[in-house]
This record gives sequence, C-alpha cells and structure tokens, in this order.
Amino acid sequence: AAHGPGIRAGIETMAPFLLNLDPRKVLVVERAMDLALPGHLHAKAPIDMACWDIAGQAAGLPISDLMGGGSRTPAPIASSVGARTIEDTREVMSRYRKRGYMAHSVNVGGDVDRDLARIRDVETHRGPNEIILYDANRGWTRQQALRVMQATEDLRVMFEQPCESLDDIAAIRPLHSATVSVDESLVTLQDATRIARDGLAEVFGIKLNRVGGLTKAARMRDVALAHGIDMFIMATGGSVLADAEALHLAATVPDIHRLAVWSCQDMLAKDIARGQGPRNRDGHLHLPESPGLGVHPDEAALGEPVAIYRST
Repeated sequence: AAHGPGIRAGIETMAPFLLNLDPRKVLVVERAMDLALPGHLHAKAPIDMACWDIAGQAAGLPISDLMGGGSRTPAPIASSVGARTIEDTREVMSRYRKRGYMAHSVNVGGDVDRDLARIRDVETHRGPNEIILYDANRGWTRQQALRVMQATEDLRVMFEQPCESLDDIAAIRPLHSATVSVDESLVTLQDATRIARDGLAEVFGIKLNRVGGLTKAARMRDVALAHGIDMFIMATGGSVLADAEALHLAATVPDIHRLAVWSCQDMLAKDIARGQGPRNRDGHLHLPESPGLGVHPDEAALGEPVAIYRST
C-alpha cells in the first residue's frame, strides 16, 4: 500500500522475519521481505535503503561505488511545471531556467486542445540542449493520446505515461512516432522486461519507492542499459535521504542514458539533515562522497520513532 498506514503495517508484518539478519547482505534481506510479504513495494523500499546505507558505511564506500562505481558528473534536476495557462507556463519555466535547470517535466493530460496549445508554445521557446518531458500522468484515453502524439509529430517531443496501462501504450505504439517514457506502469522487473522486449518505450521513469528500493531498481537499470533505454531516476518524493538514494543509482548510469533526476526539497516544510547530502545547485544534484548514503539525519528533527521492533 502506497500510503502511510499501509507502509507501517507492511513493515510490522515483515519485521519478525528481518530481525537478526545481517543488513549488509542486501539480497538476503530482500528475499526475506519478499517471502514474508509479497508485493507492498513501498513498505520494502525504506528497509532496502537502510541496508544499502549500512553496507556502504561498513565498507567505507559511497553506495554508488559499492554498486560498481559512480559518475561524479552533476545530475540535472527535472523541474516540475504544473497544469497551467500558456502564460503561466512560460513564466514558471523562465524562473527555472534562470536557476540553471536544463530539464523540465511539464504536466499535461487534461483538455486535449489546451494541451496541444501549451506543447506548441513550450516548444517554440525550447532552449538549446534542454530536455522537456510532457507528463500526462495516465490522463489521456488511447484516442486522446494518439491525437496529441500525431498532431505533434513534427516537433519530435517526449511523452511520459500518456495512457493508463502498458496495454494502452502498446495498442497505440504502432500508430505514432513520439518518444515515450513509462512511469506509473513501471512497477516490477516483469514490467521492465516487457517494455524492453516489446519496444514500448524509449525511456524508463524509475521511482525507487514505487519499485521496492535500490536493489530492485538496479535490476531495472540493467534491463534498460541492455536495451539502450534512457532513464529518469527519482525518489517518489521525500527528504534528502530519498534524493541521495536515487542519486547514487543515477550515478551508476552512463551519462548518455541518464536524462535527469528529481528533487522536491524546495517543497518540504522540514529539513531532517540540514546542510548534508545532495543539494540543488544551479539545477543539479551533486553526489555525496562520504560512505553509505552520505547523509546522517538529525534524530531530533525526525522525532520519536513510530515503532520499535526487537527480537525475542
């Protein structure tokens, strides 16, 4: 379940099966979680992150180096441009550009005529080397998505999750030439292999919390690289801890296949690790060099534990 009470219930269910395991053995812990509780990937993701952090600290290495080596090239952050009027969209994107952003996620998926007008206006003002993704968030029917994709073929633009399901995306795939990124429909490794095998998309939108954590996301990365698929790698939203985890995985992707990451730190009411970890500098995140995640949260800022589990 991808909501707070459901995640807590999932962790409570798995906890008896994880106590006394060596957290450095991330695959052993992953297997124990999958056996104890099939599915419920959001509940597994924070445990997986903690295990990688412990393993990295024990080895004295950043997680990205523990995974085989990370690029130190700063990762571009994708801006988030909501469903707005054409004038508002121009203003918001201009502000992001002044801050150094080179990647943008523009929300579409509503009224088709308004979406088409916004897309054409954004493309008119596109800067050199900018990455622009039009994110429909499953908002179009097959017919609506196809209409937009065919009407913008001269622009060669990229759409994220234009329809509800992989079946929808597959049904219209032969009828357009747009670049497609799959986001919400990329949940399991089986989804990744289907997308790659059937040529359903040129881009994976890998959100670590949704897919079950770093361990499972790394397998999706490998599928993508084996098939020449580009990637957006992101936390679903959260603190600098989640951003650091996603950035460590993104650093293991060759720059040519890593389009952007995402960070919502500017939207958070509380900073649980002030001054630490990857921070937004000129529209980019920079990889921490200290062991593990490279972030040590302020326990006072975190507050009291929701639950404590002990072996009996």
